[in-house]
Amino acid sequence: MPAMHARLGALAAALALTAALSTAASAQKKYDTGASDTEIKIGNIMPYSGPASAYGVIGKTEEAFFRKINAEGGINGRKINFISYDDAYSPPKTVEQARKLVESDEVLLIFNSLGTPPNSAIQKYMNSKKVPQLFVATGATKWNDPKEFPWTMGWQPNYQSEAQIYAKYMLKNHPDAKIAVLYQNDDYGKDYLKGFKDGLGAKGSSMIVIEESYEVSEPTIDSHIVKMKSTDADVFFNITTPKFAAQAI
Repeated sequence: MPAMHARLGALAAALALTAALSTAASAQKKYDTGASDTEIKIGNIMPYSGPASAYGVIGKTEEAFFRKINAEGGINGRKINFISYDDAYSPPKTVEQARKLVESDEVLLIFNSLGTPPNSAIQKYMNSKKVPQLFVATGATKWNDPKEFPWTMGWQPNYQSEAQIYAKYMLKNHPDAKIAVLYQNDDYGKDYLKGFKDGLGAKGSSMIVIEESYEVSEPTIDSHIVKMKSTDADVFFNITTPKFAAQAI
């Protein structure tokens, strides 16, 4: 996600949350943990460090937006207390930070935390605690499961739908393409790859000449690029997060 798109997405999510909280705050006087007549306490978890740190701009943008809301009087007189922690895009650390936000900081909800693996790690916990895991910053298909996880709500466009759009473009404009795919070896990468293959349909098996996966713990993807370059691929489909996208380019 380019930095500008990240900022716009963060602002849109923050605006949507502000509107929802404003309606709720004016509708009732009985509050859950994390809300009062003077404050709405919102938790957030972002990769300010680690392999996905480029996405940290989203948390900084949301923090700035909520400061603006507070400077203008808050939401029906309530100031937003935005508490954002770093998980370095590491699921075990995400669990630690979620527990801190829920059990120590006692937030009303966790808002727009980033990443498919990190959010997957805390989904069952958040639902067991009945604390909203709201507008998660990932487009995985798994967030649309209100029956099993009613306290989790997605935000971004569906990864599989996005990938199918690319696939349709390939079929229309490059029907004879030989495609090399690089993808992140987690729910994010696999979800996106599935959508791409679904979009290509029966032609996918002949069009994709190599699939390479990488781990976010790898310092470089050079070896994967070399391997893909050794094929006769003429199209590169790059399913990566910012650090590895930059390396691939």
